[in-house]
Amino acid sequence: MKDLTTGSVTRHLLHMSAFLAMSMVVQTLYLLADLYWVGRLGKEAIAAVGVAGNITMVVLALTQMLGVGTTTLISQAAGRKDQTQAELVFNQSFVMSILVALALGVVGFIVRPAYCDWLSADTETAT
Repeated sequence: MKDLTTGSVTRHLLHMSAFLAMSMVVQTLYLLADLYWVGRLGKEAIAAVGVAGNITMVVLALTQMLGVGTTTLISQAAGRKDQTQAELVFNQSFVMSILVALALGVVGFIVRPAYCDWLSADTETAT
């Protein structure tokens, strides 16, 4: 475990934020590539991506909440130099992530027709 209590704070922040910045760039490129290919399929496909975008934002918000909470607890354990606790929190959050993903998948599959009706999506967009 890297000791973040010694050394340059700026260097530590840049080192930790580089991965986040890179992942945001990759995510943006991924979305642009999707839009390029989906745009070739027609307006129904673009509308379907828009309908799914709302659900994606909810899922991202939930995963961010789990990630921030996990990061906080792991950071506190790392600050105490308690690697056992940090590993325990990581493992528990990993299992919780899997359970939340399964639950969201099941709920999403069940409420999909009602959700698409609520947004007035036609059958071409909803499938």
